[in-house]
Amino acid sequence: MDRRTFLKATGVAGIAGLAGCSGGPSGGSDDTETETETDSGGSTDDGMEETTAAETTESGPAAHIGMVYATGGLGDGSFNDQAQSGVIQAQEDFNIAYNEAQPDEVAEFSSFQQQFAQSTDPNYDLVCCIGFLQADSLTENAESYPDQNFMIVDSVVDAPNVASYTFKEHEGSYLAGLMASLLTTQDFSAGAGSTAGDSTNVGFVGGVESDLIKRFQAGYEAGVSAGSDDVDVSTSYTGSFNDPAAGREAAAAMYNSGADIVYHAAGNTGTGVFQAAQEAGKFAIGVDRAQSITRPSYSDVILGSMVKRVDTPVYNSIEAVLNGNFPGGTAVSLGLAEDGVDLVYGDSLGSEIPDDVASEVSTAREDIINGDISVPTSP
Repeated sequence: MDRRTFLKATGVAGIAGLAGCSGGPSGGSDDTETETETDSGGSTDDGMEETTAAETTESGPAAHIGMVYATGGLGDGSFNDQAQSGVIQAQEDFNIAYNEAQPDEVAEFSSFQQQFAQSTDPNYDLVCCIGFLQADSLTENAESYPDQNFMIVDSVVDAPNVASYTFKEHEGSYLAGLMASLLTTQDFSAGAGSTAGDSTNVGFVGGVESDLIKRFQAGYEAGVSAGSDDVDVSTSYTGSFNDPAAGREAAAAMYNSGADIVYHAAGNTGTGVFQAAQEAGKFAIGVDRAQSITRPSYSDVILGSMVKRVDTPVYNSIEAVLNGNFPGGTAVSLGLAEDGVDLVYGDSLGSEIPDDVASEVSTAREDIINGDISVPTSP
């Protein structure tokens, strides 16, 4: 594999097994040397975490990193996969080794965090906690393991050994809402979708209802209103980030009620939104990654995606550990100005977006960065 030697992660299978994990993402068939790949899936028969890959030198990896993903796991084509791309890039650039845990339930977060912190073979230089639902567990564990460096995405944990990273999801979602509003009020066809021109509503499908996901909703609604006062937003929360059937049902109800475009902030649940869009001959907007690329079978209905670069804080925190300047006790928020969020057009449909729509979205982007548009953070 291009001069790579894969690290055998001694003892980590036992760590993950204790927490009842659904299994590692590498898809390997044994417990020795396997490679971890983005958007892969699979587990061992006994539910234990498989070993991860690391490019090594004679002196061994520069650091050991533990990854605790959000519920929904890898292969979501969205939030978790974007986080994984950060550690994969760090592996390639810095010669680190990493191991991964995919909790099925919120109740498992604490156990995984603890077991990475307790491990002595290897000692983990950093434990990355992906998702706001890990905050309560991490608040306790950061105090219990003061010598362990942690980072968390999407929440702030006030502890000297935790680096916290949040995003201004509302800013990128505003651009998604503006695009949706401008397109739904005109006759527009591209790929497998179309708008009716006289539509008076668009949709938003969220995963777990929370202050975080409501920031997506708030920004989207504000963008829709900026595009047209005559367009309303239908909203539905499925209660899960890993239930495509629920996403499909929620979005189908919106399309059947006249919505031309549905935006989701629901992780793998959003796959169901794309399915419903294809079935209805309408459009959808993805989230976290460029989902027309990560979900290519739906690229003919994905107008664009509100990307959230979760990989950036993962990569930056690993680099900081290696440089000896880990920013424990700090909180960083990343928005449009910091390239933390943005709206990217669909790989297949982007070239079809009318110039006047793209121009208005571009202007709004600059206005938000310059402070001329203030985007609300709650609906």
